[in-house]
Amino acid sequence: MTARTLDRIPAVDRSAPIPAETAWKAVTSRDRRRDGEFVYAVRTTGVYCRPGCPSRRPRRENVEFFATPAAAARAGYRACARCRPAEAVVPAIATLERARARLDAQLDAPPALRTLARDVGLSPAHLQRTFRSAFGLSPKQYVLERRAARFKTSLRRNARVTDAQYDAGYSAPSRAQAGAVAHFGMPASAYRNGGRGADIHYAFRETEFGVLMVATTPRGLCAVAIGDSAPALESNLEREFPLANRRQVTARRTADDERFLGWIDAILSHLAGRQPRLSVPADVAATAFQRRVWRALQRIPYGETRTYAAVAKSIGQPGSARAVARACATNPLAVVVPCHRVVPATNGPGGYRWGAGRKKRLLNRES
Repeated sequence: MTARTLDRIPAVDRSAPIPAETAWKAVTSRDRRRDGEFVYAVRTTGVYCRPGCPSRRPRRENVEFFATPAAAARAGYRACARCRPAEAVVPAIATLERARARLDAQLDAPPALRTLARDVGLSPAHLQRTFRSAFGLSPKQYVLERRAARFKTSLRRNARVTDAQYDAGYSAPSRAQAGAVAHFGMPASAYRNGGRGADIHYAFRETEFGVLMVATTPRGLCAVAIGDSAPALESNLEREFPLANRRQVTARRTADDERFLGWIDAILSHLAGRQPRLSVPADVAATAFQRRVWRALQRIPYGETRTYAAVAKSIGQPGSARAVARACATNPLAVVVPCHRVVPATNGPGGYRWGAGRKKRLLNRES
C-alpha cells in the first residue's frame, strides 16, 4: 500500500512538490534540517510529527505527508506531544542573519542557494522560505537589491558609473544598466547626475483631498502625491531629481501633453468616484518585493479594504506584514497604487504617507 499525499509538499517555488521518497528519507534519517518544510502523519497512531522527531520510526505504508501542521490536523491527526510540530518551526534569527551576512560579504560572487543552506545548516527549500518570510525577499532577490542599493550610494557620491558598477558587485556594464533602469527608473548616468537628461513633466490640480501633483516620464507616471501646497510638492520632486528637465504642464501644447493630461483627468474622475477602475502606465523605481505588494494593492476592489496581514498572505508571504506596511509607506503613486485600502487589523484607518485624515476621507468616499 502506498502513502497518499493530501497536501503536496512545496519546494522552493511552492509549485513543484518534493517527492514522497525525499520526504521519507528525511523521516528515516531524522533530518532536523527539514523541520518546518513538512510534517508526516502515522495512520496507526493518529499522530503527526516533524521529520526530525526522535520517536520510533513508523512503517512506510502507514505514513502520509502534509505541507503544514494545519493540513494534517484537518485530516484528523493530532500533534505529537514529543516534537510539538504544531509550533512554528523557524530557524533562529541568528541563523538567517548568518546567511544574510554571508550574502553581504559576497555580493560580487554570492554562493548558490544549496551552498548557502549547507553552510548555515538548513535545507535549500527551508532557507528559501524562511529567508523570504523574515526579510521579504529570496536570497537571490536580496543580492540584487543590495547591489542596487550599493550602486545608488556610489552614484550619489559622484563616483564614475564604471567604478560604481564594480563596487556594487555587477560583473558587466549591461547588468548594471539593467539594474539601474529597474530600480531608479532611468539609466545610471542620469541618476548619478541628479536626473540630468531625464524629461519629467508635472501638473497640479485642486481636489477635495488637497493639492494633487502628478509627474511623468516619457514611459509613465513617476509620482502622484497629495499635499497641502503646490510649492511643497514641487520642492520634493526637485530634491529627488535636481538636474532633470522638469516642465510644468498647464495646457495641451503637444500630443504628449494631451496624453499626460488625459491621465490626470482619469485620476480626478477616480477621486470623484466616477471611475472606480483606474489604469494608467507607471514608471517608478522599486524593489521586487515592493512591486509584488503594489500589484496586490491594485487588485483590491474599489470600496473594499484589506489588512496588512491579508496582503502579505495574498503574495505568498504570510509573515511579512511589517514589510508590506513599509512598501505601502514608500508607495510613490497615491491612488494609482491604492495603499489607502490597506488598514490595520485593529480599528481605525492607520497611517498614510499623505496624511491619515486624507486616508479616512478616501475610504469614506469609496465606501
